[in-house]
Amino acid sequence: MRTVRSFVVVLLCMLAGRLQAQSGGWAGPKCDLKPGHFLVNGGQLHLQNAAKTKFDDQKKKELEDARKVLDQAVTTGGQEKNPAAWYYLGRYYIMVNDAVGMDTAFTRAEALKPDCKADMDVWRRYLWVPTFNAGVAAWQANNNDSAIASFRRSMALLPQEPTSYKYLATLYYNAGQTDSALVYFRRTAEVAAKDPKFAQDRKDALYNLGRIQHSLQRWPDAQATYTEYLSLYPNDPEVLAALGSVLMQRGNKDSAFAIYKQIIDKADSMGFVPLLRVGVEISQAVPSEPDTGAAGTSCRTQARTIRPALTVARIRARCDSVTREMSRGYAASSREAFQLAGRALDASLKLNPYYRETLIHRTNVALGLQDSATALAMARRLIVIDPMSRTSIRMAAYAQQLNGKVDSALHYYRLADSTLLADVTISQFDSTETGREVKGIITNVRPTPNQPFKLVFDFVNAKNELVETDTVQVAAIQAGQSQAFELKPKGAAIVAWRYKKE
Repeated sequence: MRTVRSFVVVLLCMLAGRLQAQSGGWAGPKCDLKPGHFLVNGGQLHLQNAAKTKFDDQKKKELEDARKVLDQAVTTGGQEKNPAAWYYLGRYYIMVNDAVGMDTAFTRAEALKPDCKADMDVWRRYLWVPTFNAGVAAWQANNNDSAIASFRRSMALLPQEPTSYKYLATLYYNAGQTDSALVYFRRTAEVAAKDPKFAQDRKDALYNLGRIQHSLQRWPDAQATYTEYLSLYPNDPEVLAALGSVLMQRGNKDSAFAIYKQIIDKADSMGFVPLLRVGVEISQAVPSEPDTGAAGTSCRTQARTIRPALTVARIRARCDSVTREMSRGYAASSREAFQLAGRALDASLKLNPYYRETLIHRTNVALGLQDSATALAMARRLIVIDPMSRTSIRMAAYAQQLNGKVDSALHYYRLADSTLLADVTISQFDSTETGREVKGIITNVRPTPNQPFKLVFDFVNAKNELVETDTVQVAAIQAGQSQAFELKPKGAAIVAWRYKKE
């Protein structure tokens, strides 16, 4: 569950109206900006003429004349502190597609005339959009190096626009360059914090930043990021649970459990997916079982140095008590966490009793608690909806074994390891405007090709009522090979799926 939030990668449309200068017209500044000098006025007129002419040679001459008089104005003409001179110089650089020149000129103009920043931002965007779109196109073509280069250029063109930083961070994350992803998600959050219209970008960036730090076990950093996020969005149950997990890892068990209880007390106001995520987060927060063997060895080594020397019986009693206390403390701590996770998952199942992921994790929590009755009940429900998944089958085997049903456990172990016709994995179950988008893969785990068969999928609502049915025709699959499939059932009420082989 510790994954970053993904983004839809989209091309941006070119701005209209304000950018007529590139399409047969001229748009003047939308702020109070007077030329104030004959050279600056001359440069402005040359730019207007260049924008309006239909002849390339005339346009080229007008642009060259504009550059000469505006350069003269800011060098030897005494207009280096005239914002209009720098503004029109920036407009010249836009018309010749010189992003660096535009940025330099507009930066000088903005320092002298802050009231014109909004106007210059529009013009900056004129060069930013095609540069940004080039990055998107390269990304979609799987040319990541070109995409990264384009997004870096777009950041320089419009440094107060967080989208470039966000896309760059996501690219680095997908490429496994987590340190770079951390840098650019942090930068996204900083840039987005400067403008309320970028609130969602800031929220997503902080979420992803915390998740990556969490996955890297950078506990102090993750705690600081989650705390920053919660200062803005204090009622986000998933991030609250993630903060609790970090506190558990840092040894602050009481604070972690207080957070978990706070979340679960509000379960009635949450949806089944947030409750699932909370339950998973809590169960994953249970630390690894302590190495009592190493602790016992260390204790015995130390005990043998004590003078007067301890007897073998005293050493055993002394060190056995140390390992027993470690085991007892771990059992109590892990049991409380698993119980809280179970409460969250039970609340999720109350809202959607047939969601496969919740059943998987609830079975696992019951196994962790050695709760044989619940483990068996959940595993049976799981097998009904997901009968050809090796993961589900193994869960059933573990539950049967915990209940002492040896023959049934062996049946499921054998099925998972050798007799299963094919392993079915549902990799995507996303909402769409008309229903759901479902993707999966069927893998032949046997040493010989399988016979063709079909899977009949039922898509149900929260009351387990059938909304739509669809079928996957499975061809003969060679040993070790797979067949992907995709379904698009319609129905806004769809919340779960089940399937059977025919």
